[in-house]
Amino acid sequence: MSLRWAEKPAHSVHREARLVLIRHGESEWNAEGRIQGQHGTGLSARGRAQAEDVATYLTAAFPDPVLVVASDLERVTQTAAPYVSSTGATVEVDKRLREIDTGAWSGLIGAEVAERFPDEIAAVRRGEDIPRGGGERFADLRVRVAEALHDLARQASADANAGATPTALIFTHGGPIRVSVAAALDLPEGGHQLLDPPENCSVTVLTFVLDESGDVAAIRLGNYNGHVSARIHSLTS
Repeated sequence: MSLRWAEKPAHSVHREARLVLIRHGESEWNAEGRIQGQHGTGLSARGRAQAEDVATYLTAAFPDPVLVVASDLERVTQTAAPYVSSTGATVEVDKRLREIDTGAWSGLIGAEVAERFPDEIAAVRRGEDIPRGGGERFADLRVRVAEALHDLARQASADANAGATPTALIFTHGGPIRVSVAAALDLPEGGHQLLDPPENCSVTVLTFVLDESGDVAAIRLGNYNGHVSARIHSLTS
């Protein structure tokens, strides 16, 4: 007999919330290979198709979310739009879910960054976590996003019935998803580099376990960088 039932915290003391993290669809700057950070364009034609696919998947796989939240950047709000249109969901905007701020690197391709900022690139290659382009460090991003997700987990679980695991859909970016999973796996700072970057409109699932005071007691990784298109037919047929 499996012992997993004995490892699960008692719901009289603990509450849970399932956070479904969706990376935005392909943007015009993604297609051009440009660094985006907190700038950039809306979705490409391919990205709009990806957003339609992920809306279909989310509606079937997570039919009753208690919370839908998105970064305020255009490529994310456009990704959430088909889901909102088809379900009538209300979306909360949280700027803490933005991508890492890449400062003066934003809008450049990799070769241009290497040419204009050789000292910064050299520091990154030495393993230093510097403010990219004068913007943020990944350590800053990890703290910012952790605070946001902890707050959203508390909010999602606040009115949950005993034994229930409510779901929050969170439309965001690749950087926040990677650092969130690194934190869930208890990887050290910089540990996100061990993870493949999430693909456009991929789905990652984290379950937050909260203690009786609302603090995070544990985080479980259910899925990382899940491909959506291959799952749609089985869920909707």
